[in-house]
Amino acid sequence: MSRKYLTQGLFVSFMAVALATGCAGPSASSPDKIQRALALDTRDSVDQYILGATDVVRVSVWRNEDLSISVPVRPDGKISVPLVGDVQASGRTPEELAGSIRASLAEYIREPQVSVVVTSMGSHEFTDRVRVTGAVRQPVSIPHRSGMTVLDMFLNAGGANEFAALNKSMLYRKVGNEVVAIPVKLDDILSKGQVETNYSMRPGDILTIPERSF
Repeated sequence: MSRKYLTQGLFVSFMAVALATGCAGPSASSPDKIQRALALDTRDSVDQYILGATDVVRVSVWRNEDLSISVPVRPDGKISVPLVGDVQASGRTPEELAGSIRASLAEYIREPQVSVVVTSMGSHEFTDRVRVTGAVRQPVSIPHRSGMTVLDMFLNAGGANEFAALNKSMLYRKVGNEVVAIPVKLDDILSKGQVETNYSMRPGDILTIPERSF
């Protein structure tokens, strides 16, 4: 099964947990877990991009244009390179892939210079998105951008509907193998200017606004 479909499956499970928890009355995680979740880097950049199926890469071999290609990473995680044949790409950084191709080409070309550039990041289509669900005007799922906050996401969803329990909102963040529920006081942010819980969003975060109990 490709990385893309595995990621979609994980997202569906993550959404089910968030929605079910919201409907039943959200319960916050322990203070220690919340602190660890909030300590994670919320920037959209990562130290190293890991290639996956459906990514498209441009392989450039200096002074050998006939060996330079632009190809997608196949579902089996490999790409085909002239002279070299199939090369494992999924699970590697672009630099690691370039090194592997360089080593293989060295059998045919003296001191080959190879670079790999990602031109389409299809494998991160779901993992790098942030979402708003629950009692909002329009649930949304958008690409993460550096600096975006809980309030930005809430406004992107058109604000709350008339049934929203704003101060019972939850930010769900995946940390390792578990999902951490972080309380968000949206009403305090909007009506009192108390921005302590206007947290920065991290790729994969889900903000859920539950409905009031009648």
